Amino acid sequence: MGAHENPMQRIIAKCWEDEAFKARLLADPAATLEAEGVEVPEGVTINVVEDTAQVHNLVIPAQPGRLEDAALDAIAAAGGGVAACTADCWLSGMGNLW
Repeated sequence: MGAHENPMQRIIAKCWEDEAFKARLLADPAATLEAEGVEVPEGVTINVVEDTAQVHNLVIPAQPGRLEDAALDAIAAAGGGVAACTADCWLSGMGNLW
């Protein structure tokens, strides 16, 4: 995996190439991701759904918490930022979302 490659890009590509892998991911996401080296924190539930030509899934991310001014200043000073990303980000350059 490249230094800047998102591990989800690799997982999605593997699903497209390997139907048995995709079936395992759909049936037992956490174990399948762990087997691929993706850490799933304790207490976190992973749901995997598949888009088809007729079915598109919209994921509503959790609402971000409000950061206090001191936390925002620390992020700005470090040169960082906060961003939300969906499969659209993971697959940027690979086609339209729909």
